Order: sequence, then C-alpha cells, then structure tokens
Amino acid sequence: MEVRDVTTADLDAVLDDRSRAFGPLSAEGARTWRELVSPMLPEGRYLGAFEGPRLVGAARINPYLQWWHGRPLSMGGVASVTVSPEDRGRGVGRALTEAAVERCAALGHVVSALYPATTPLYRSVGYEHAGGMTRITLPAEALRTLGGPRGSGGQDGSGVSGGHGGAARPRRAGPGDAAELVAVIGGVYAATRASGPLCYDERTWRLWLADEDDYCYLAGDGYVLYRWSDGDIEVHHLVAGSEATARALWSLVGSASSVAKSVHACVDPADPVLWLLRERSDDDVTVRRWMLRLIDLPAAVAGRGFPAGVSMETVVEVTDRRRPANSGAWTLSVAGGSGSVTPARTPPGRGPGTGQGEATRLTIGGVSALFAGVPTATLRRSGRLTGGSPDADDALDAAFGCAAYMIDLF
Repeated sequence: MEVRDVTTADLDAVLDDRSRAFGPLSAEGARTWRELVSPMLPEGRYLGAFEGPRLVGAARINPYLQWWHGRPLSMGGVASVTVSPEDRGRGVGRALTEAAVERCAALGHVVSALYPATTPLYRSVGYEHAGGMTRITLPAEALRTLGGPRGSGGQDGSGVSGGHGGAARPRRAGPGDAAELVAVIGGVYAATRASGPLCYDERTWRLWLADEDDYCYLAGDGYVLYRWSDGDIEVHHLVAGSEATARALWSLVGSASSVAKSVHACVDPADPVLWLLRERSDDDVTVRRWMLRLIDLPAAVAGRGFPAGVSMETVVEVTDRRRPANSGAWTLSVAGGSGSVTPARTPPGRGPGTGQGEATRLTIGGVSALFAGVPTATLRRSGRLTGGSPDADDALDAAFGCAAYMIDLF
C-alpha cells in the first residue's frame, strides 16, 4: 500500500468512497464538494492510500485558524477519512492518519483537530479528546423578543418588542463580504479570549456564502449564518461581540417564529443567548466531541494566549513516539499573557536534594488535552499525567484552563 497525494484524476474514486462511508451527496452537493477540494489538491491537502492504481482510502487536511485564549494558531483539520468497505480492518485508516500528521507538519500547522468516528485509532497516533461542539434547541418565539431594550429580557413594560439596543442594523452578506467576515470573526474571538473555535480562509468562505440555501447577515461586530431545515431554523454560526449585536442577530433569527417553532444552533456553551433568554430552566443540549493533537509543541505554546495574570514555570517531560521533536524535558514558562517551552538545561530532579523536584510527565495526548484546558486532575486520574506535584498541577491548570469549543463540524 502506498500513501500519496490525490490528483484530479482520482476525484471520482474519492467521491465514490466518500459516498460509501457517509452516504451519497446530491448532484449539487457533489458539485460543491469538487469546488471545495479541487484547489486543495496542488497544495498537498488530500492524501490517498492506493494498492496499485486502486484507491482504498483517503483523508483531507483543511486549512483553518483556531483560536486559543484569543490568539490564532494554524490548525490542520483532518476530515473525510474514508476507507473502502472491502478494505477496512487492514490498517488503512492508521496509515492515512499517520501520514496526515506528518503532512500537517509539512504544511506548517502547529496543531491538528478532528471529529473521531472511532477514538482508539486517533488516540493511537497522538490525538486526545479536548473539547465539544454544543448544539442547543431554543423556541423561536423566545428569540424573537430578544431585540428589546437592554436588561428587559427582550420586552418593554408594554410587552412590545423594541429595537436592537444600539447594534448596527444587520445587513445581508454574500461572497464579496468574505474578507470582512474573516476580520469580524478574528476580532470577536480575540476580544473574548475564545479557545477552540476556528475560521475558514476567504476562499472557503466565498464558497459557503454563495450557497443559495444559506442566509448570512453581518452586524458590525457579529454575524449569523442559517438555513431552513424541515420547517425549523438551523443556525450554522452566530457570533456576536456585544449584547446589542447578540440581541439583534438572535431576534432576526427568531423573527421567523410564525412559521418555525424551534431554532437549532451550534454555540459556545457559555453563549450569551443562554443568559439573555427571559425564561430558562432545562437546556435542550447535545454535545459532539472532538480531538486535538499538538503537531509542533514549542510553536503551539508560543502562539497560544494565556491569562495575563498568570506567571509560572515548571519542567514537563513529553513523550511523542510519532514526532520525536516534541519529546523530552521542557521548561514551560508563562508570563504576561504569553508562554514558551525550551529544552530543560539540566535533567529534571528525581528526589530530595536536587532543588527541582520531580518533573510532570505527559504523553503527547496528555499535553494536547492539557493545552485544551482538560484539568490536571482528570489527566492524572486517567493516566495521561504522572509525576510533578500539587503545586505544579495548580500552576498548569491556571495557565491552560479553558472551556474549549467549536461551532463547526468538518
């Protein structure tokens, strides 16, 4: 078996395998898929596993920016990992995933994420569960009334819905607004110190904004992208940098309440809409998990944001059999909102009298999960972190603690 780049001549076979793995696409869906992936081929973003001329599996690496405590990192989103039904169980998926990790490094991605169809495969090559995609269902009528004055729960004393509290009036957006949309996303995620959400490049945004089934509105420091789905509203994205914009966009979606009874949306689990609703008791929520892998440990830590008030330094030992450059003893330092890992000058202490104490030891999966805010107590009790001390654990939690989330499925 050989893993090599997919070419234009292979796309029919890739699409056939994709259909057998995930179900067939409509004619329009297949056209959009070809338009999406074709520019990726010369960039080396589609890998195929071949036995002679026959395709037996494929995997794609999407180019994203992913925010970590408000700072963007280059992220390779591993997607559409497929294996022909007759070739499953032969190690094709593992070979493709290993190749995808190396290709992420070659493409300059410092982290990689994916939604796992099976955890053991991806865990075996260094990915670990890190965050979730939260999908909520809300009554459309409850959203319609959010456009009222601030602090009113969406209505004034007369019960009449008011204006948008100072937000820019939402305007329709199309392919020509891709650059502005990317700028809005980056501004909101930086300001809110977001951890986990991603942004497509302008090329991909232009493609999505051209889809006639989706409706996009921009509103200064936010936007919404939604569509109709079986009589309800499906919100793909709603990102808002202020209360006024959140009210304006959610009430715009809710304005369809005379027809749509429910709105389904993928959101930050701490999305302000959950605090703007007049009534809230039981949340109707589902969560889909995603996994993260650090591709370049020093670059990932250097590019990540950290809480400005945290200052710490400790020694960590990392084991990464797939990417040995990540392995070894590192001095991890955080100060002034930035972090670094540098090779430890001396071997970490192993007992009394060394002056250092025992280093914290992590697998690459463990340090990837820590990077995404998984508590040290969880990592320690699941065997992904050993050694160290309670003080070191507290320092690591203070530095990396976050609730990582995505609102995109890829």
